[in-house]
Amino acid sequence: MRSSTIAVVLAVFTLVTPHAQESLADAARRKTYDTILDLNVRDGWVYYRALKSDRAKLDGYINLLATTAVDKLSKNDRIAFWLNAYNALVLRTVVDHYPIAKRAAEYPDKSIRQIPGAFERLIHRVGNRTLTLDQIEQTVLPEFHDPRVYFALGRGAVGSGRLRSEAFVAARLEEQLADVAAECVTRGQCITIDRGTGKIAASSIFSWRSKEFADAYADKAPAALSTRSPIERAVMAFIMPRLLGTEKEFIEKNTFQITYSTFDWTLNDLTGRGGR
Repeated sequence: MRSSTIAVVLAVFTLVTPHAQESLADAARRKTYDTILDLNVRDGWVYYRALKSDRAKLDGYINLLATTAVDKLSKNDRIAFWLNAYNALVLRTVVDHYPIAKRAAEYPDKSIRQIPGAFERLIHRVGNRTLTLDQIEQTVLPEFHDPRVYFALGRGAVGSGRLRSEAFVAARLEEQLADVAAECVTRGQCITIDRGTGKIAASSIFSWRSKEFADAYADKAPAALSTRSPIERAVMAFIMPRLLGTEKEFIEKNTFQITYSTFDWTLNDLTGRGGR
């Protein structure tokens, strides 16, 4: 009887230990990344020059991401992992080329878009997979069916969602993504409502990921907008809970014209803006 009990305890210990070890590893990774963000990010702007001069923690963190067994994590842990990984890889892409040389006339000086293939060609080893930044956004994140994540991506640009000064964590993920969505209506890069002209300008991110937003939000729009396209209904459903009463009334009249703003690829660089 005693030997049977010992065998059961050992079996349970064997099953639990890898998970516990993974949790400890996750906590250590997050602490490292939290420190990086806390030191180098202010209100979405980044001290790229300082980060480049002291990049050991960033490189070490990204090295740890390479072999993380992501598939063994919970859904919220996986979402947090991929958001943190994407944002960290953007930081490394920028500091690898900082200061960024101008190559393309169609993008702002120092833009991450001046780095050849920054999103579509540069390969990264992350989560035991080999992926580009575009592949993370277009093939990994859609699996979670939560389009708020697209405003959580810091694309190294003013037009993206504001890069947070903290890592995403599973335990607070809903709160963090709710903050990301709520912040959208406070930023002109995300949404601008001009009742005088009857026009609404929405971020290009909505149009880039129109299927995901339409699938998640189109059926939540007011009945008054039933004649609108799925993506237009989705955008309105996404922003309306956070609008003022007068703005909601304006939208429900259904006379507005919606356009998608040109994405601002200006580098979110704090150097030269009072940064060190």
